[in-house]
Amino acid sequence: MTHAMPRYAVALVSLLVPSIALAQVDSEGCKDYPGISRMANFYIDQCALKQFDAASFALGPMDRGEKVSQEGRFFHLEYQQKESTPEASKLQIVRNIQNAATRAGGQVRAELVGDNWATTALKLTQGGKEVWVQVEARDGSYQLTVVEKQAMEQDVTMDANAMGSALSQTGKVALYGVYFDSGKSDVKPESAPTLGEIAKLLQQRPQLTLFVVGHTDLTGDPASNLRLSQARAQAVIAALTSRHGIAASRLKPFGAGPYAPVASNGTEEGRAKNRRVELVESSAR
Repeated sequence: MTHAMPRYAVALVSLLVPSIALAQVDSEGCKDYPGISRMANFYIDQCALKQFDAASFALGPMDRGEKVSQEGRFFHLEYQQKESTPEASKLQIVRNIQNAATRAGGQVRAELVGDNWATTALKLTQGGKEVWVQVEARDGSYQLTVVEKQAMEQDVTMDANAMGSALSQTGKVALYGVYFDSGKSDVKPESAPTLGEIAKLLQQRPQLTLFVVGHTDLTGDPASNLRLSQARAQAVIAALTSRHGIAASRLKPFGAGPYAPVASNGTEEGRAKNRRVELVESSAR
């Protein structure tokens, strides 16, 4: 004897089938990382983008535990294979991404294949940026972690009181909240909060005079960097006098170029620390 399916059950099945199909599309707002296409028949189940974060990447045989932490723009993507499609193995996934990276001039830095998973670390260059990629794969799914290596843009700036305290203690204060485009001396608009605090400091201490000292990293020609650092110091003074009414006689520009580093120029992190504007006390009256 056969039994007809109840009407409500038929209706329920008709509602479930489209929802299952819809679940196999990319999560809202998720996209592939530019330059790294996905495996065929996969969709993005989850994703995350952070303007600045860190991740660890293997530098050699993963069983030795040699890793390096890279900081910069951070992407994380989790891919799932669509139902009723030929299953991609963990090794197939890893090899596909490795081959694509090496054909684009990248390097395979590490690889390890286990019974139920496979992982690899890659290093490549895209758009002039150093990019690190970690792949963790299982049969039918994989995760992609990408870091575009770059220094963090400083959002928190010193206030006038902190600047004054540093000047009283050491006679100088390094500022990382004054921004310029690479190779240029125009003060960028996002420098406004720091410039405002410098002005407040000078207003609070009317007898204070300062050297405004520009510093660069070691990239490029030293003579050009000296000229650039001098121009940047002058641009800071121009902004303080024109926008905040500070007397130009209280500020003297000086370009130190790359000759007073505070960190190694061998890393991007070090170069970012060396690119700065310093206020140096020239009179404490």
